[in-house]
Amino acid sequence: MAKDQEPTTIKKYANRRLYNTGTSTYVTLEDLATMVKTGEDFVVFDAKSGDEITRSVLTQIIFEQENKGHNLLPITFLRQLIRFYGDSMQNLVPTYLDFSIDSLTRDSDKLRGQMANAFGPSAFTAIEETVRRNTEMFEQAMRMFLPFSGGRPDGTTSDRAGRPDAKVEPRAEGKAEAEFDTLKRQLDEMQKKIEALAGKP
Repeated sequence: MAKDQEPTTIKKYANRRLYNTGTSTYVTLEDLATMVKTGEDFVVFDAKSGDEITRSVLTQIIFEQENKGHNLLPITFLRQLIRFYGDSMQNLVPTYLDFSIDSLTRDSDKLRGQMANAFGPSAFTAIEETVRRNTEMFEQAMRMFLPFSGGRPDGTTSDRAGRPDAKVEPRAEGKAEAEFDTLKRQLDEMQKKIEALAGKP
């Protein structure tokens, strides 16, 4: 599908049937999943209210795939994701997930090549490296915006004497920093699990 082409409009009716206005046919969630995989963009509207419900329909697709045994989301990830709802970190999570999945998508060809090589340790090494690099890039990006960073990617700030290595004094944002550190620790644990699967000491 061309990038400049308008997304296909899907209408959802009260009987839960989905209608593809582009092909003038009724479709299923499986059909929409195929459209996503082939890169065909679409938006879903409630036929009665006119409200856009693309997010909920995409969530339903994931639910259907998980029910079929295509378990992509670890239980620990789902539990932690639920905990973030209503948390002070809630607004940060979508940005982080979007950043991570975008980086993984860019590296997907490289990872597929590694996987094709007998699914050996090199595949896990590639995944581990991707996770590590993405984490470092995200930390640098967030330090430019989070108040406890002092505006420097390396976490330092200049004091009145002009010393660039002076550390930022603790502030009221300590709680946010602690939560961010918790997120980093969870990523470290994920990397350790990857190393264990790869058979590293």
